[in-house]
Amino acid sequence: MRPSPRSRWRTCSSGSMARTRIETRARARALQALYAWDMRGGTNLERVASQVWDDLAITPEERRVAGPIVRHVAQKQRDLDAELVEVTTNWRLERIGAVERCVLRMAAAELAIGETPPRVVIQEAITLAERFGSAQSARFVNGVLDALARRMGRM
Repeated sequence: MRPSPRSRWRTCSSGSMARTRIETRARARALQALYAWDMRGGTNLERVASQVWDDLAITPEERRVAGPIVRHVAQKQRDLDAELVEVTTNWRLERIGAVERCVLRMAAAELAIGETPPRVVIQEAITLAERFGSAQSARFVNGVLDALARRMGRM
């Protein structure tokens, strides 16, 4: 009897699945920090993130993943916002809901960092928009991020 051909589908080990869950939770923590920062009128983002994460008692692994995203937004907010404005036709960034704006900034930062595949970034952002916003939020975020990823040459 011949062995079965190797499957094209990737298998997930428990280690890679745990890492994925940590990354998903870390993105939610980054979003919570960005939202708190947005609601406070744009004070020091890294300080706000630290306070929020202390209150939420997030794990060191989550901080390790969320930290670079938040730092990138803190350092490059104007550039990220300018990129988003280019793809949000007929929408000024300040008119977009706070949840959606924060999800877009977070995903734009991850796309700019370039360590995560763009489809993963977009899917995670859609999930967060749906979880913290609405189904309409998710559709809006999907359209904007697809256009942004193409504009950045990531897709």
